[in-house]
Amino acid sequence: MEKLLQSIRKCEICKEHLPLGPRPIISAHPKSKIALIGQAPGTKVHASGIPWDDPSGKQLRNWMGISDEDFYNPQKIALIPMGFCYPGKGKSGDLPPRPECAPQWHNELLGHIPNLKLTILIGSYSQNYYLKGNAFKTLTETVQHFENYLPGYFPLPHPSPRNRFWLTKNPWFEKEVLPEFHTRIQQVLD
Repeated sequence: MEKLLQSIRKCEICKEHLPLGPRPIISAHPKSKIALIGQAPGTKVHASGIPWDDPSGKQLRNWMGISDEDFYNPQKIALIPMGFCYPGKGKSGDLPPRPECAPQWHNELLGHIPNLKLTILIGSYSQNYYLKGNAFKTLTETVQHFENYLPGYFPLPHPSPRNRFWLTKNPWFEKEVLPEFHTRIQQVLD
């Protein structure tokens, strides 16, 4: 695993497309129980080198009901983005994750985590990639039907502050999905 993580951290497969240059961000361990598959690092995470070191990460840890210490313990949680480097700015936020990363690294990486109990899929990029034809037409529908993907996967919206409108428009998420999500996290980590 350590050799693989070193290879990922040295990856320059798409360097010509990266406005800030390559800086793959990853955290994983063979004993990880949960894999959290997100989108791609933002500028703050690119600068710090720490996955989910931003307001989205703070919100995600709140949703999970866990401490920073547990969240950043790779023996508990593997933090794996769809795109390992900051992809650049788009019209309404960051660009999508680079498409080269997941096919290049994910299968081998997840193959080194034999005791994985739950894979959390954050946002439509990871949901479409991992759920393939089983994802619903929209992220909202996929998250609403989260039970369809248990016990292996748990789809969530992105916890970005930009998604406040989505959260307001979909109050069922906090009432129905988050309690079950919190319970699943506790069951896996205990």
